[in-house]
Order: sequence, then structure tokens, then C-alpha cells
Amino acid sequence: MSHTRPRRLWRSVAALTAALALSAGCASSGQGGAAQGNGQKQEGGDVTFLIDSLGDTWIPNNSAISSFQGHIWGHVTDKLVYVDENGEVSPWVAESWEQNDDATQFTLHLRDGVTFSDGSPVDADAVVANLDIWAKGRPDDGINPIGLFPKTYQSATAVDPLTVQVSFNAPTLGFIPTLGYHGSILISPETLALPAEEQADLSNDIGSGPFTVASWKEGDSVVLEKRDDYDWGPEALDHDGPATLDTLTYKLVAEPSVRTAAVQSGQAQVAYNPSPQELGPFKEQGFTVAAPRYLGFVNGFALNTQVAPFNDVKVRQAVQHGIDRDQILSTVYTDDWLPAESFIQSNVPGATDHSADFAFDPDKAAVLLDEAGWKAGADGKRSKDGTPLSLTLYPNPYLATSKSVDELVAQQLGDLGFTVDIQAYDVVTYGEKVAIGNPSVPAYEVTRSFIDAGTVAGVLTDANNGEDWFNLGQSDPELTQLGSEVASSVSTDERAPVLDELQGYVLQQGYFVPLTQIVQRLYLQSPKLKGVTYNGVAYANFYTAYLEG
Repeated sequence: MSHTRPRRLWRSVAALTAALALSAGCASSGQGGAAQGNGQKQEGGDVTFLIDSLGDTWIPNNSAISSFQGHIWGHVTDKLVYVDENGEVSPWVAESWEQNDDATQFTLHLRDGVTFSDGSPVDADAVVANLDIWAKGRPDDGINPIGLFPKTYQSATAVDPLTVQVSFNAPTLGFIPTLGYHGSILISPETLALPAEEQADLSNDIGSGPFTVASWKEGDSVVLEKRDDYDWGPEALDHDGPATLDTLTYKLVAEPSVRTAAVQSGQAQVAYNPSPQELGPFKEQGFTVAAPRYLGFVNGFALNTQVAPFNDVKVRQAVQHGIDRDQILSTVYTDDWLPAESFIQSNVPGATDHSADFAFDPDKAAVLLDEAGWKAGADGKRSKDGTPLSLTLYPNPYLATSKSVDELVAQQLGDLGFTVDIQAYDVVTYGEKVAIGNPSVPAYEVTRSFIDAGTVAGVLTDANNGEDWFNLGQSDPELTQLGSEVASSVSTDERAPVLDELQGYVLQQGYFVPLTQIVQRLYLQSPKLKGVTYNGVAYANFYTAYLEG
């Protein structure tokens, strides 16, 4: 399926495809330095961004939080607020807001003059329509609610054309920050009213962002062109008016070496997800490399407590203490990566250091397995009542390094007596076969961002339709209570000690096995590309970007 307006843009994509095919035969380790800019800002210009997937649907609610499609949505749409890499919230389409004392009601004051690319206003009615579909979706029509949007949402009302009142049935301190989450994208009500199959056509999806969709071809590319009348970027970016760049082309190129070779040769300006071990050499050659951390969960395993052997806390704790994270960092990653200190990233406001609860200690891990009845045989492999101590790991395709990490984990757990299998899938197949709570998935590898720690409670149990990562339901009353207290806090000061206790409890029970702090989105860029920014979920934004001559 292809959709196009300007034929010139589509011809340029075809020419790029031919050039990339040629570069595939000459992908190199990159001898020689990068061509530098002349220091002069160029007006206009075209940027090509090579990416390893474009996902499987363009239905906004279903695709906006994708690590791949989120790049496109971040330029075609706006958000009500902007959140930076430190969790700081600042105005965007909502220029101010207030909340009541118990954080159950919020009032949003919208910026005047903001329009969708079809000319319709981004007014209170439009915001209400978006809030409703983010919270509820239309499941009967195949449109999902936005992941991690507050489950306590009750209603939104247009008070006047530029004022929205939002109500919740319980304190929801994280509501305002969550408006900066990459799923909370503002889409025209006309688009939202379309059936799912029409929303899946990207050319029908109207946003208010600094770029519009010029053309797209399913499974191949998306071309965006700047919107000349755009003048309402995030306050924090300190940029007025439209984007400087003329077009952004997102081109699917599966092979990492071809992506990086194209940037080295000047055929593209950005390669997404190069190998971490290549970052150092690229820096030395003069290329720009970016490894921004996002706000969210660390990379690690959510363990299914209803599937043996992880129905035993001692086995869960043994896995925690059996993993050598320093070896993972030194083998797979570079100095841009940090060790995990909790199950949430250390840059999340409210995160605290609980690394002692899962420190590498193979002797302790072995004792825990012995106590749980898993005895080592002559070959070093453990079993219990004739059943081998086995585990299948499913590398998460949204993290380029996942398979390499899992191979090290398999080796380390194998030294403890586990028999570990690795089953790798592509993005689409992974989504179909690997799910939290699936009895065939004992350990689900997490790569998940969020904006505010108050949303953490929404994944721990099934309370308030939570995601129930550990398949506990509400069978652990202490976890349920701590989650409820975090979610219902009315101030960050009130929430901080409870959030600290919650982090410790989850880790001490072995529900989550942290690996490393996550840098999920890596970028290799031409040194001629300047002014790129990265938000709280580590997406590259080109609204302020420009090319040097």
C-alpha cells in the first residue's frame, strides 16, 4: 500500500532506495573522518532517517507508543505538555493548568490559535475528544486505550473554547506529566471518528504538529514535509515559527551496517540503533552519536509468578543474584550505560537505590536454589523431582542489544544450573506470541517508558484494570496496598517514602529482575546535522534541527 502527494518526494525515496542498495555492498567499519559542516546554518534542507522497523499499524492509539512509529507521531502531532529527560514538565498546547487539593480535578488552559493541519482548531472540544479516546479507546472497533494513561479517568468537559476540566475518581498526581507521554498525541476529532481501518491509513491521520505526511508506503518509508504556518512549539525548546528543515524521510533499512554505512557516505543523515560498540569509533571519526536515557523502567525481566519455577520466591531471588550486570555492561555496552539501581531508571523523580537487593552473588544464588529443592546433577544442571530447572528467554526486538544481553544471561544462569533456551522473533511475531501473563512466557523482558512514577502502580497488579506484570492479580495484599498508596498520593512529598518502600518490596520479593538502565534509542548522525533535541522518552525531535552547509 502506498499513498503519496508530491511526486518529487516519492521519486527521491526511490533514488534513496537504489543508493542504499549500492551501499549495502560497501558497508565498512568506517575508515576516514566524517565530512564536517562549514558552521553556516542552511535554510531548508532534507533529512533522511534510516530505521529498522515501521511497525504494523498506524491507528494512532495502537501505534503511538511504538519505539519506531513514535518518531513519526512526534513530528506530525503535538502534546499538551512537554517533558524533558529529567521529568520537568513545561507548557506546550496547554499553556497553564491547575489542580484541586486532592488531585482529582485538573483545569487545562489551552493556547489560542493552535490548529490541526486541516485548519480545524485545537480547542477544548478537540482536547476532550482526545482525552476520552486515550482513556477508553474503542475496543469493539479495534482501537485500544493508551497504555499507562490513568485508569482513574472519569470525564473531561469543555468549559469554554480554551478551557478543559478533567475529573478523576481518585487522586491522580501523575496526570499532567502523562500528557507528555508519547501516547498522548493530539489528533483531529475528524480522524478519531473514523473507523479503525481508515485510521490505519496514515494519510488520514491529521495532527497539529510541525510536519505533515507527504507520502508513505507501507513497510518501506514515510516522508514528512514542514508545515509553514506552525508557530506553537514547546516553550522549553525556545524556537518560534515553523521548522527549518523542509522534509524528513523515514526509510526502513533492516540491516544495521547498511544504515550506518549510508550515514558515513552522506546518503542519509541519521541511522537509528547502531551497535553500542560502534559508538566509540564513530565519535572518533567525527560523527555525532546520541544515547539519551529515557524516563521509565530499567531493562529487566518481569517474572510470571504463576509459572514454575518462578512461583517460588527463592528461585526468583536466585535469578536476581545470579546475573553479573558488570559483565553485561562491559561486554555489550559502553560508558553511556549505567547499572540498574531499582526497577525504574535513576533519572525518574522518586527513584531510589535498591541495588543491594539484587547484587551479583552466585554463591548466594546457589544456596537459594538448593533451599528451593533444585539439586545439581553430575553435569551441573539442576532438577527437582525429575523436572529440569529450565527457562526460555524471548529477546525484546524493540531493544537492539536484547539478544546479546540474553545470551550472556543464559550463560550466567547456565553456570548456576539452569537450562536456558533463547527464542527470538521479529517485531510483529513478538507482539503476537510474547505477552505478559502468557503461561509460555516465564520471564517477560521489559523495555517500557513512562513519564511519572505514579503510573507504576498501573502495571504491578490487576487493580483498576492494571497490566498485572507478575501475574499476581491482587493475591499479594502488601503489593496492592503500596501500589494504591503510590497511585493515590496527592503530592510528590507524600508519595516519595511510599514509592521508595514499593521499589524495595518488588525487588525483595524477586518479582522483577533488573539488568541495566536502558538506553533504548541510539542515533548516529551526520556532523552537519545540528540542533536535534531529545525529550523525556528519548525521541529525536527535528523541529529545532538544521543542516550546516
